[in-house]
This record gives sequence, C-alpha cells and structure tokens, in this order.
Amino acid sequence: MATTLAKAAEGAVAERTHAARIEHVSKSFPGPAGPQLVLDDISLDVAPGEFVTLLGASGCGKSTLLNLVAGLDEPSAGSIETTGRPALMFQEHALFPWLTAGKNIELALRLRGVAKADRKPEAERLLELVRLGGAYGKRVHELSGGMRQRVALARALAQDSRLLLMDEPFAALDAITRDVLHGELTRIWEETGLSVLFVTHNVREAVRLAQRVVLLSSRPGRVAKEWTVGIPQPRRIEDADVAELSLEITEHLRGEIRRHGQH
Repeated sequence: MATTLAKAAEGAVAERTHAARIEHVSKSFPGPAGPQLVLDDISLDVAPGEFVTLLGASGCGKSTLLNLVAGLDEPSAGSIETTGRPALMFQEHALFPWLTAGKNIELALRLRGVAKADRKPEAERLLELVRLGGAYGKRVHELSGGMRQRVALARALAQDSRLLLMDEPFAALDAITRDVLHGELTRIWEETGLSVLFVTHNVREAVRLAQRVVLLSSRPGRVAKEWTVGIPQPRRIEDADVAELSLEITEHLRGEIRRHGQH
C-alpha cells in the first residue's frame, strides 16, 4: 500500500476541521528477525485549538508517532494531514550554546523568512510571551533548565505554526519547575489558540494539561482508550479531580502493560 504524507495547502487552512488527521497509520522498522511493527492502524484527529496528550508505557511508539506527524519520517501505511508545517519541541532544549537566547529564536525566524529588521523585535516579543523578558542577550549557560525550555518553547512558537508537537518537554525538570511550566504552557495555549499534541508517560501531567487524553497500548502502539477531560482550567497537579481521573487512567495503563507482558 503506497504511503501518503499529505500536508495541507495554506489556502485550505480555513476549511479544515482538524489541525492534524492521522488515518490508519502503521509504522515498522527493520529488525534482525524481520520488520518490527511499532505502530498499528492508528487513527486520530486533533481539532483546531485542541490540546491532546498521548500517553503510554515506554516503547509504545508515542515519539515515533509524533515524528511522523512532524514529517521527520513517513508511515509504512496510512496517511497524515496537518494544517501547515507543525512546530516540534523535544525533551532536550537543543539550543545552540554559542548563541544568545534571542539569537536562538532569531534563527527560527530567519528560517521562516522573517526580514532581518523584524527579527529582534519579534524574538523579544516571544521571550515576553514565555515570561523571559530581558533575557534576549543571555547565553545558554546563564539560563536554568526551566529557562532553557522556555526559550525552546519561544523558538518553537517562532515557527508560526498552528500545531505544536511536544515530546516530553518537561520530563528532565524538577517537580517545582515542571509545575510552573505546566501553568505557563496552559496560559500560552489559551492565549494563542494553538493546537497541541503532547507526548508524556506521566499520567498526572497528561490530565493536568489536556482536553483529551489518548492512551496507546504497549508495542505495537494502538489507540487503546480515550478520555475527554472536563475539569476546568486552571488545574493543579494535586487537585482531587485530577487525581481521580489519573487513577482511572493509570489502571488502564497498568492493564495494557500486563496484557503485553511488560514490567
């Protein structure tokens, strides 16, 4: 079956009812005993302005699926459509240490085609958006881990995409910093109206952030179950409603792990 990776034309964006559409996507990688199926027949839509978290055990294919949506790889079967080119944010900040915070953002603006005279004001605006006003001239080594991730987020926003893909961007941070950035991300999502597809293995993080949580089964990854999160924002990780739904999702996650013999 021929693989199709379709990217929506800019002129058709207004007609889209989805920011991303994943239809019957499977992905295999070569292995010593033959092709290894990592993702199996996944179908999933992300609506414009929707925040969706992808949750699952390690190795279930969450990051692989995100890479396919980003266009970094192609599915073995099925199709993916997005409204324009998505922006991607990784667990590691991947900032260039020889550039300042502002110049790291300006690099993304330059690649987007923003005129040179407009880059610094726009980089400063984006730093203000992530609450790092005044950090334009700071080097990477002068920034804390949380500040580096804020710069990485500003750089992703500089791509002017309507779909933000996030691959466990807060996993390496301490609990307090992660909690602060959860709040900041929620604020930015609400202010900008972006669509977000967020990969995590942290159940409470998934429930705190998302409008919808999608659980993938253990390898091969399939959509095992979805939850609509009706808890009003802003949420706290320790909220009773967040804890209650997290417990329900955790039980399903444990069931998937047991079903596939993982420990």
